[in-house]
Amino acid sequence: MTLPESALAKLAAINPDRAQAIVQAIDAAMPRKASGHERVELVEVMPGLGVIIVGPSRNLQKIKWLRLVELAPMRYLLVVPSGTAIDSLEVAIIDLLENLEQGEEWEKATLEQLRDMMRSLRLGGKLSKAELMFIDTKTMRGRRNRRLKTL
Repeated sequence: MTLPESALAKLAAINPDRAQAIVQAIDAAMPRKASGHERVELVEVMPGLGVIIVGPSRNLQKIKWLRLVELAPMRYLLVVPSGTAIDSLEVAIIDLLENLEQGEEWEKATLEQLRDMMRSLRLGGKLSKAELMFIDTKTMRGRRNRRLKTL
């Protein structure tokens, strides 16, 4: 693995053994326990209105129509296309869970937590969808647009 000198210096500050430093950095970024960020969180964005935020999930990326929008490092907003039924995501998650391979405990726990949260919210009549505006920034990058910033 080739890394920039700045990354190597940060790893050395964590642990002189590079392999151990990588493991410690991963453990800090993706905690095994519920400490730090939860795998799946309900975050209130205004009084009485929340959104579901998830941690990294390789399997959620397999849902072709689902977009994971990174809001903060390793914190993703779930975005479904207009016209997609609310329960479609729940069904897709159940399908993913049924096809997980052995040894994917992190993925299993994340998907189960998301499935359970969505099911509970849906059954309680507390789950709805709203529209977000997205801008096609690919066409804007060619122009000298100083207002375009990447999160």
